[in-house]
Amino acid sequence: MNTIPSPEIKRRGIGAVDAHLRAGPVHVIRNNEPCYVVLSEGDYQEMLRDLASARLAASMADLRAGRVQRGTARDLMKTLGQHAG
Repeated sequence: MNTIPSPEIKRRGIGAVDAHLRAGPVHVIRNNEPCYVVLSEGDYQEMLRDLASARLAASMADLRAGRVQRGTARDLMKTLGQHAG
């Protein structure tokens, strides 16, 4: 795990994190516990793309398995109303 103690950031500023980011995400340690993760912008964007791809794949699997209902918002509200009581 790529870590840096929070007092080092306070002492040296963001430059302390920059050096660690070259090795990947940085876990900031406070009170001997990891409390933050700092990512480069590129790593962050990649994570967002991966999450979006995973969500899309899950949605497609739901569609193929028939777990998706088609209809209008009115149909949905009617169905929800039947289950509310």
